[in-house]
Order: sequence, then C-alpha cells, then structure tokens
Amino acid sequence: MESSVAAELPVLLIDDDEELGVLLSRFLEKEGFKIDTRVDGTAGLERALHGDYQAVILDVMMPGMNGFDLLRELRRSSNVPVVMLTARGQDVDRIVGLEMGADDYLAKPFNPRELAARLRAIQRRMRQAPSVQPAASGAGGSPPAEARSVLTVGDVELNPRARLVRRGGADVTLTSVEFALLEILMRAAGHIVSREDLSTQGLGRRLSQSDRSIDVHVSNLRKKLGALPGGGERIKTVRGFGYQYTQL
Repeated sequence: MESSVAAELPVLLIDDDEELGVLLSRFLEKEGFKIDTRVDGTAGLERALHGDYQAVILDVMMPGMNGFDLLRELRRSSNVPVVMLTARGQDVDRIVGLEMGADDYLAKPFNPRELAARLRAIQRRMRQAPSVQPAASGAGGSPPAEARSVLTVGDVELNPRARLVRRGGADVTLTSVEFALLEILMRAAGHIVSREDLSTQGLGRRLSQSDRSIDVHVSNLRKKLGALPGGGERIKTVRGFGYQYTQL
C-alpha cells in the first residue's frame, strides 16, 4: 500500500477553515500521512520555516497574511513543495500561485483522495527523477543507473542525486516541479516533449484541457535560466504540442 510509504511524508496544512482542517487531517492520517495544522498565516509561516516538512498545503484566502503573502515570504528562504488551495473558478489565483513558486494547486471543493495523490506525486519527485524516452514518449520502466549521473547541456549542469542546478557555474534555485521538468527536458534535449508527458512525468498526473500548470512552470524555468549565452530561446515552444530544450 502507498500509505506505508506516505507515512514518511510530514505535511503542514495552513487553512483558517478549522472544520476542513480537522476533516482533511483525519483523512490524510488514515492514508498514512503525518499532518500538522495551523489556522493563520503568521503561525503557518513560522512553522513552515522552522519545521521539518516535506510538503505544505496552503489556502489562498486567509485573514491577515493570506496565502500569496505567505508563499512570497516562504520562497525567500525555502523550496519546500507547496500545494495551494484556491476557490473554484479563480483561474487567476492558480496562475499567480504557480508564478510565485507553488508546485501545484487544487480548487475547492475537492476530493481528499486527489489531495493525497498530489502529495504522493511530490514524494515521488523528491525521491527519484522521472525517466524520459524521447523516441517513445511516456514509456515506463526505471531509469538505468547512468541516467542518474550529472546532465550537462550547454552552460547548464543538473545533478539529479544532489538536486542541484548550475548555469555558467552559478547555482540556480528551483522548486521540486521545476527541477523535475528541467530534467525531463534536458534528457530529451533536441527532441520535443509533449505537455501531456511533462504533466504525467513531472507533476504525476494527467493534463486536463484547461490546465496551464505546465506552461507556467516552464515560463518560470525560462526566467530563472535566462536566454542562451549567444542569445536565443533555451526552451522552445512547439505550438499545439509541447516544449523542446535547445541542443547546442
């Protein structure tokens, strides 16, 4: 059962809806997660910065310090994976959250099982890098041992084991999703990777028709990595299909 694995994943839930917090905690603990809760942003930020958590569930709408303010402060010194809870229909909130460094989001109301699935996807990303087969997109199986070695494409170096990225020798700070997507794209450098494959292998879920998560994460990657040394796009958009990391 996956719950026995999930027991190793301590999670912080920050939401001012105490009733929802109790219900989610009970469900997730039955699934094997260890849940700590806070009902206001200030206390939540303090715990997120000083507690030992592998993921944070963060509500957008809270009095005082809201979810966006909290995420902004958190990202100044922490890359802990964050799943944001947004109001249904508020697409702009989801996009803003992703642009600010959230790893994923769920719209309220949601199925707790879906939240558990997102948390397990985070755990898988943190434990092992995705395997990409450019010639046979979506192929399964475990990556060979050499696939875990350091990747170098042009001036960018990615170390899967240490989870470090450097551009021109300088460290680049990425979220867990950004790291996963960059590894997928670099392993397939020179080949096109579909948005569907990026979502399945990078986010751990299928891409819905209106989901812009992949596009926002790739946009963040472009900003952090910058253009190629001689100019030009590092990650090219292939309209209607996906993205391609430039093979120098």
